[in-house]
Amino acid sequence: MRIPATTLNNGTELPLLGLGTYKLVGAEAETIVRTAIELGYRHIDTAALYGNEEEVGRAINNAIAAGDVTRDELIVTTKLWNDDQDRVEEAFEESLRRLGLDYIDIYLVHWPWPQRGLYAQAFERVARLKEGGALKAAGVANFYPEVLSEVIAATGVTPVLNQVELHVGFTQPELRDFHSSHGICTEAWAPLARGENFSEPEIGAIADAHGATPAQVVLAHLMRHGCSVIPKTSNPQRLVENLGAVDVALSEAEIAALDGIAGERMSGDPLTFPGDVD
Repeated sequence: MRIPATTLNNGTELPLLGLGTYKLVGAEAETIVRTAIELGYRHIDTAALYGNEEEVGRAINNAIAAGDVTRDELIVTTKLWNDDQDRVEEAFEESLRRLGLDYIDIYLVHWPWPQRGLYAQAFERVARLKEGGALKAAGVANFYPEVLSEVIAATGVTPVLNQVELHVGFTQPELRDFHSSHGICTEAWAPLARGENFSEPEIGAIADAHGATPAQVVLAHLMRHGCSVIPKTSNPQRLVENLGAVDVALSEAEIAALDGIAGERMSGDPLTFPGDVD
């Protein structure tokens, strides 16, 4: 199965459906990443915070060694944690070493942490890592238009993507419009909203009409908006189910119905998270 892709502003082809690994640890993380690659996933997302870079990297290297995939077929993303915004180069090298890879495709500043005020400097240092050849692209996560504008103005570099909370009921159209006007890809974390919106009547009706599951419908919805989605799961059957979203062809009316579902943010607000500096 071929997963549709979008072209990032550095020319990289990013699959619109990838695998998130938040809260996956130990053997479970290694097994699910290896299985995902065998099934055709080519975009793997992790972070220093997740504590699973070693397992993710081991699964990737084992898949390469087995001939299941080549390194250049994969997009591997990891992230700079908040406490490391003043030690970008060291943190990057630590992630690279834990992953056991020669290079990282995309490195994200995980949160802006506006109260600390280092986000522009941290992103500039991340972008500079590309000069060494071990990083292909610089991006951000959980940034909002004001800090994105500041970062672009201060560094002259536009992030390739911004990974943000996004799901049916909280699709952040204003932020997505900002991304589109600046050539930034929108990537959705928590695209399944932990399943909490699956009981919405519109989602159920559209799923029934397509012989699909609610998860497939909400993922297809975000991909139709041009968003990359990285649902996480520890269940191999869910990996297969999520892949099926690429075959769900939603109509304009169905897209509009899903857009009209009301909801709210489920996790930290980038304006205030993680809070004041101690």
